[in-house]
Amino acid sequence: MSSPALSLEATTIHIAEEIEVRASIEVTFAALLDQLGPYNETQVDRPMPMKLEAWPGGRWYRDLGDHGGHYWGTVQAIKKPTLLEICGPLFMSSPVITNLQYRLKESDGVTIITFRHQSFGLVLEEYRNAKNGWAHLHERMRQRAEAPRPH
Repeated sequence: MSSPALSLEATTIHIAEEIEVRASIEVTFAALLDQLGPYNETQVDRPMPMKLEAWPGGRWYRDLGDHGGHYWGTVQAIKKPTLLEICGPLFMSSPVITNLQYRLKESDGVTIITFRHQSFGLVLEEYRNAKNGWAHLHERMRQRAEAPRPH
């Protein structure tokens, strides 16, 4: 009887980004929740609607209908409109834990979001380029927040 080959590679992901949004902190936070939730999409603009229960202990998951889906995380902390923190496996189906943190500050009608994504565990090669996905999501969120509003 042969032993299976075992190759474990403990890896990490660390992404830090500042996003400047020309909108109030309240509008920006609402756009962030929308983009993480029902308006989420893939990098090729294919809808990937998510559910985000915006309260401590709330779930963040992809709802495929008929009680199917993929759990991404739990709201660890939320302080509207200045903080959203989520922990969980996110898009990875391997033994990994992630902490996402969005901190928002407003100055003169411009909101600065400090974003941090930290993961550790068995981060497979296919998940190591997460920065592109976040950049797409953040750009869409910025566009949503900066879009003209009806009066």
